[in-house]
Amino acid sequence: MSLVFPNRIAAGHLLAEKLASHAGEEGLIVLALPRGGVPVAAEIAHALGAPLDVLVVRKIGAPGNPEFGVGAVASGGLKYYNTHAMEMAGVSLKTMDQRAEIERAEVERREHAYRGDRPSLELRGRPVILVDDGIATGSTMRAAVSALHGAWAGPITVAAPVAARESYLELRNAVRHVVVLTLPRNFACVADYYEDFTQTSDAEVRHLLDEAWHGGIAVTSGPNPS
Repeated sequence: MSLVFPNRIAAGHLLAEKLASHAGEEGLIVLALPRGGVPVAAEIAHALGAPLDVLVVRKIGAPGNPEFGVGAVASGGLKYYNTHAMEMAGVSLKTMDQRAEIERAEVERREHAYRGDRPSLELRGRPVILVDDGIATGSTMRAAVSALHGAWAGPITVAAPVAARESYLELRNAVRHVVVLTLPRNFACVADYYEDFTQTSDAEVRHLLDEAWHGGIAVTSGPNPS
């Protein structure tokens, strides 16, 4: 039976327990995929005593079905097109390029909104735990992994409370570890595995990041679940 989490905070708390062996790893940084990955990652970063930051990646949704990811764009102009998902959704390369331009503008907006005037990440050689609140088609996460490889980051661990099995297996070949709490047999969408899947706001993201950057360590995004 698949796990259902009360909310992102509780999921992050449980995921942090699975990642406890990373505590004290030299140079470790926890990177969240905003927005939903930030509350999950804040719990992990706090538990491990590691700095928290974000890697902005935007999913490219299929026309008429925006929740079905057919690609993604990330900070630094990186694009990832999932050719298999494109074929399934009947999306042309021209349409993908058009949608990528739209999402790139949102990446730039969010970079400014979340980072402000803070310097860009220095990731060369640093071990990374890359966190989201769930992995469906995996397009967004694969784009993020590609961006980290391009930045010469150190070993990458992908972490999420829930993931589709196919995406989990694909990601295992691209990173050091993939850590998840549940791998449903009949995966539909990430929201199905949360009792409360309220959209994370920009204000919540900024609050958690400001606390982490000012204090040098992430605060928890809520009370520890019992």
